[in-house]
Amino acid sequence: MTDSDEWLEAIKWDAQGLVPAIAQESGTGKILMMAWMNRDALRLTRASGHAVYWSRSRGKLWHKGEESGHQQVVRSIRIDCDADVVLIEVEQKGGIACHTGRHSCFYRELDATGGWAEVDPVIRDPQAIYGRA
Repeated sequence: MTDSDEWLEAIKWDAQGLVPAIAQESGTGKILMMAWMNRDALRLTRASGHAVYWSRSRGKLWHKGEESGHQQVVRSIRIDCDADVVLIEVEQKGGIACHTGRHSCFYRELDATGGWAEVDPVIRDPQAIYGRA
């Protein structure tokens, strides 16, 4: 650990060395997505000014927008009162944060019948973004 990494020690990492990270849109305050970060992801996010996450399914760092071009430019990085959640205020490039082609990953809302209603539209077909469904 270098002196410049001391800020990472304030974070309460889970048993796998991860912390949940919430991406919030600068200006609107809208929650765009939640992902996981490890120390390297958070360190790279700070150093590069672009959001970098840890993909649990792929077991590797994931630079947001590396395939889609929908990068997240970091405006600020915060931690909550318990230091166990990171909040990243971002400028969402391309207006799409979700791999489903929507602005936000939180596009389903519990309705009065107890079902999940899709309340936000697909902005761009994911197959057109990623070349696969």
